[in-house]
Amino acid sequence: MPMDFGKINMSGKLVPENYLKLAQDAQKSRETEKRELLEKRKLPINGLTGTDIEDLVQQLSLLDSNNFPKKSGVGEREARIACSLVARRHYNFGHGIGRSGDLLEAQPKAAGSTLMANLTNALLLDLIHKMGVRSCRSCFLAPLATGMSLLLCLLTLRQQKPAAKCVLWSRIDQKSCFKSIITAGLTPIIVEPQLNDNGSLTTNLKALTQKVEDIGAENILCFCTTTSCFAPRNSDDIVEVAKLAAQYELPHLVNNAYGLQSTYLTHQLEQAQRQGRVDLFVQSTDKNLLVPVGGAIIAGFDEQLVRNVAKAYPGRASSAQTLDVFMTLLSLGRNGYLDLVKERKTNFEYLHMRMQEFAASHGEMLLEAKGNPISLAMSLRQFQVANMELTKFGSMLFTRGISGARVVAVGDCRKIEGQEFISWGTHHSATRTAYLTMAAGLGITKSEIDNCFQKLQACWEAFSDQKSKNKNNKK
Repeated sequence: MPMDFGKINMSGKLVPENYLKLAQDAQKSRETEKRELLEKRKLPINGLTGTDIEDLVQQLSLLDSNNFPKKSGVGEREARIACSLVARRHYNFGHGIGRSGDLLEAQPKAAGSTLMANLTNALLLDLIHKMGVRSCRSCFLAPLATGMSLLLCLLTLRQQKPAAKCVLWSRIDQKSCFKSIITAGLTPIIVEPQLNDNGSLTTNLKALTQKVEDIGAENILCFCTTTSCFAPRNSDDIVEVAKLAAQYELPHLVNNAYGLQSTYLTHQLEQAQRQGRVDLFVQSTDKNLLVPVGGAIIAGFDEQLVRNVAKAYPGRASSAQTLDVFMTLLSLGRNGYLDLVKERKTNFEYLHMRMQEFAASHGEMLLEAKGNPISLAMSLRQFQVANMELTKFGSMLFTRGISGARVVAVGDCRKIEGQEFISWGTHHSATRTAYLTMAAGLGITKSEIDNCFQKLQACWEAFSDQKSKNKNNKK
């Protein structure tokens, strides 16, 4: 704990009294900032300095029993850490969070870890409110990535409706969500999105309604929709699905993987709850908060339901993800995060402009998905017509440092957990146009976009030369 020099009878020979008073005033200011954080449990308006964050984390760590000056640990787990590098990396937090069978329960040995975990959850709830989901009642940080967090939600919903085995899933060609349904022992009822004339994909509400009627609401556990996805698929129309969920009295689980960074998508979540039913929504910490992979925010509009999800987690959990998120939130503050959100939106518009210009100058087209505020797609028809191996173009981009861009070919069939998906990667079995996707995620810079298109031009020219050679060889 910080030493209160004002309460120590100190000789002026150590330091002049007027100098010490100035230093004490600065220390009081820092302590006031920390006290307000603990009392109000809100994001600081502006980010804290690295020194202040480390000081607070160290103070919290000293509240855990493994860091008591006089201790006699005789248990099987006393948070002893053998490697000094590991201890330093985790600031001597070794007890984890929660207790056996409840992620939100306090630990007798770990007052500091408990305080940090609860405060982190409070700051995350404040962030969700600031981003526009004002009706959200509760959330917690799960030490699991998005797929496993969705699994935890499904298992919790299943406890409420054990006879229901089916999940109505609006197809999204990302393995995590689909595998979470399978791993939960449930049956995914795949509803393909609607393929529009411009190549974009939207939620097939008519097909979802028909599936409810055919299967019977009593046999369906929940709707499972997705907000953030690869273009040309749009975000699911979660507002209309929420209305269906309310109409048929069915739970609604939303995979909001990297949607927290978009005010458009958070507004959709808020409207979906107000006009219909949303039970839980899950978002990744690495994509939305710029921390290492390994955590997700599980949130909802019913405090008890969210608490039930936390209770479904077996055992206690690592505090590593909590520590990463806690320090990041304090570093950014409210204004820092909102500035990143604004910058991302501006750079998405810039990426849209650059991709549209590139497509027009190369005889291709942008596959417009106006309901997707993060990802963009551009056709690759000329390479497709030439029967070129498009995966090689994707490899060419990656080896030149363009990461995250995806080249999607049509007709690729893949079997996942016994289910065959036609044209895997395109989100629809009838997709006819190959394309390239790019995304403007949180933290992207304008210089990255410029550099990307410079490399894309070079790759395009090299791949086009290969197309010409193939044509001449056939002659």
